[in-house]
Amino acid sequence: MSLIDERQDFSDIADVFLLHGSMQSPAFLDGRLCALLALRDIEAQTWLEEVCLSLGVDQPRDPASAERLLGWRRQTLEALSASDMNYAPLLPDELFSLAEQAQGLKEWTLGFMEVVDEVADDAQRKHWSQTLREAVEDLAGLGQIDADIDDSPENENDLFALTEHARMAAMLLYTEQHPGQPQVEQTDTPVH
Repeated sequence: MSLIDERQDFSDIADVFLLHGSMQSPAFLDGRLCALLALRDIEAQTWLEEVCLSLGVDQPRDPASAERLLGWRRQTLEALSASDMNYAPLLPDELFSLAEQAQGLKEWTLGFMEVVDEVADDAQRKHWSQTLREAVEDLAGLGQIDADIDDSPENENDLFALTEHARMAAMLLYTEQHPGQPQVEQTDTPVH
């Protein structure tokens, strides 16, 4: 199995960033990636160029790094378009403090909203459902959260809820921009 087929997590991508001399979190670029896939269907080469520009390099350091970065894009696209709707933002996991996780969510949101603000004009937004418009408005506020939080069960629950809201907003944007993807089963039978 090549690296491009492996499941990428936050630490995998952060390691590639470190290899390129960057201490930045991948969360911001993951937010951008998600919104770009939803609004522009960003091609693999264009994505690789954007990551390299962000890292301050002309090209990935080695083929393995390029594979990881391209695998990140492919994995995100597959998750956004999958019928099981299992997309999850690439964020720091439980190995990180809640404050670091909250900062990751904030950065992801800022990246996502940056693309939405750049790409989605008023004409496009008029075609969005009310639910999507509200979710995007909520995300704009989420970019202002105070990430300096203590590790506590209450904060953990709140952060989980905010992350879930961001995840659902991202999936909603993708599905509204790509009708029929994912193929979600429709049923006329009421659920009891």
